[in-house]
Amino acid sequence: MKQYAQRIDALQDQLYAEGKQRLLIVFQAMDTAGKDGTIRSVFEKMDPQGLSVASFKRPNTRELAHDYLWRIHRHVPGNGQVTIFNRSHYEDIIAVRVRNIFPRERWSRRYKHIVNFEKLLADEGTTILKFFLHISKAEQKERLQARLDEADKHWKFNPGDLVDRELWPQFMTAYGDVLSKTSTDYAPWYIIPADRKWYRNLLVADILIKTLESLHMVYPPIEYDPASVVID
Repeated sequence: MKQYAQRIDALQDQLYAEGKQRLLIVFQAMDTAGKDGTIRSVFEKMDPQGLSVASFKRPNTRELAHDYLWRIHRHVPGNGQVTIFNRSHYEDIIAVRVRNIFPRERWSRRYKHIVNFEKLLADEGTTILKFFLHISKAEQKERLQARLDEADKHWKFNPGDLVDRELWPQFMTAYGDVLSKTSTDYAPWYIIPADRKWYRNLLVADILIKTLESLHMVYPPIEYDPASVVID
């Protein structure tokens, strides 16, 4: 991971300096699968100037007054930027479906909306990576219990997580549909085994490096001869 972190740092430096390409990374997962931990571990060496993280919670009143992709589109990366979505527009299918917030007629249309939205981003120069961190129900139980057993983790525990845990089969079905219906050549899903944190981080870092290398980035040309510059 130390070697990977150095390589990621160098590649992001090229991306930022070139200023022509963009990278959007999406993380989705059940609670405790490690979205935050993955972001801290894999992206720790990236320059904050070219990196941003957008976390999408329950939409507020202003966001609800617009279409559901309005709040998402505002956070997509610009040239030379890397943006990470900690949860994303996929909550507007998964959560509303499992919790019966909207009828099927409404949320089922969103598969097509999102596929087209991501095609727009890709056509305009955004490279998209989507990671589903796949934790087992048994491992989630251990991690939730750890939050109760350790005082400095109490703040992480939300009793509402247990409600979602009871809906595990429904969430797995919803995720299965999302992964199969919205994974495309221009915005692929990667299913990452997440029970072992080191392995989860290693896989994400490896895919990230290969993707950045595939962009064939170059530093911008300079209009002077460095050898001719004399600094008094």
